[in-house]
Amino acid sequence: MALFVVCAAPLFASGVFAVEDIRAAGGDNKQKTIQQAKSQSFVYQYQDRKDPFMPFITGNTDSEDEIIDSGEPLTGMQLIEPGQLTLVGLLNKGGEYYAVAEDSTGKGYILTQGMKIGRRGFIREIGPGKVSIEETTVSRAGTKPLTQIDMVLKKEGGK
Repeated sequence: MALFVVCAAPLFASGVFAVEDIRAAGGDNKQKTIQQAKSQSFVYQYQDRKDPFMPFITGNTDSEDEIIDSGEPLTGMQLIEPGQLTLVGLLNKGGEYYAVAEDSTGKGYILTQGMKIGRRGFIREIGPGKVSIEETTVSRAGTKPLTQIDMVLKKEGGK
């Protein structure tokens, strides 16, 4: 009872209803007092108050190092990350190099210079013995860190 009185004290003080009035009234007066207490409406004033139903921790971290996704749909070789491929061959046709790579299932892909690969990468250069891939990301701070990945052709018999 003491806990109820302490928690409900602001309601009693505001005049919404008073338990003492209901208890003190007898017979017909008791019913009238209960009806009067029920008929009075309570209005919540939300100005200068926090929303009690909002979570304490939100998903937005606003970290400056967080990478922003471009949101463009991924197609073709953009669906495959460079780390999922193994370089198995290089072709030279008229001074222009082409690379042959395969994934873990053995499916082969032909790579050309300038081709987009992975979420953020493109093939910068195909040269003798390697393929250079450049990945550019954009962080919340506006910086554009650059990562270079080299796929190296392994010699026959070497792993």
